[in-house]
Amino acid sequence: MIRRTFIAAALGFAALGAIAADASAQGRAICYNCPPEWADWGSQLKAIQSRLGITVPPDNKNSGQAIAALIAEKANPVADVTYLGGIASDQAKSADILAPYKPKGFDRIPADLKDPDGYWFTIHSGTLGFFVNKEALGKRPVPQSWADLLKPDYKGLVGYLDPTSASVGQLGVMAVNLALGGSYENLDPAIKYFKDLAKNDPIVPKQTSYARVISGEIPILLDYDFNAYRGKYTDKAPIEFVIPKEGSVVLPYVMGLVKNGPNPENGKKVLDFVLSDESQAMWGNAYLRPVFADKLSAEAKAKFLPDADYARAKAVDLKKLAAAQKQIVDRYRAEVN
Repeated sequence: MIRRTFIAAALGFAALGAIAADASAQGRAICYNCPPEWADWGSQLKAIQSRLGITVPPDNKNSGQAIAALIAEKANPVADVTYLGGIASDQAKSADILAPYKPKGFDRIPADLKDPDGYWFTIHSGTLGFFVNKEALGKRPVPQSWADLLKPDYKGLVGYLDPTSASVGQLGVMAVNLALGGSYENLDPAIKYFKDLAKNDPIVPKQTSYARVISGEIPILLDYDFNAYRGKYTDKAPIEFVIPKEGSVVLPYVMGLVKNGPNPENGKKVLDFVLSDESQAMWGNAYLRPVFADKLSAEAKAKFLPDADYARAKAVDLKKLAAAQKQIVDRYRAEVN
């Protein structure tokens, strides 16, 4: 009798444990590369918790690190969804780390901003330029061109994310390249430029560096408009955003469902949410251009640079950019780093 009672109790505890684990799973989803200081993910994660009852812990990986982790964990995935720079979208699909899922609103996304089978889709985009702390420049003028960054006046003051790991760093290489007459196949102009910039002692972090610009530690960072506008309008820092006069690029940011993730239903709910009217408006209020353009309010748009400035920034060709990614990393590592 005692033994049967013990067994029954043990089975009861096991069942309770399973129920508790299931309850925990019901309220949790893991997103790789959802850093609260980037693109105002902090507000989105709070909204997901509030609206869906799903906790998504912040994660400070960049796109390259997220893909590397997903590949390493392929046999036993940890994440449920991932957020990536558009340059990494086809790479993630080819690595067989994503599962097809078409969230609510998928059909409204332009064809060139999604995988036709639903392996990834755009949620918003950003324009690359100069995120400048004017106060940290002292009496130096705010740079207006790629050429300006090579001037001795800006020695030790310019930063960009490491192109060997961060998608925004790789995009910076291509932005310079296209602006200076290169192509997706010919990177010579960019490699020459970054070799010349190396003589000016640039700061090359591997992670998102928003706080370092706000504090003035990095006075000029090659980064997106949404981070600069956040610094200027939300954090009230002495920030200016510049689209260089030679030109720049616009990059979509995408999300996808992780293949065999531990909480797929929660992951799907998160992906549905980021395309919802509420979330799309939030992206716009965080100074990103939502994939559904009508969700960018007039009030939010008024804080962006004029359309005439944005005319200098062209949308990237995601497939050509993805094809050039390895060459960007290899040439930068061999010739610049």
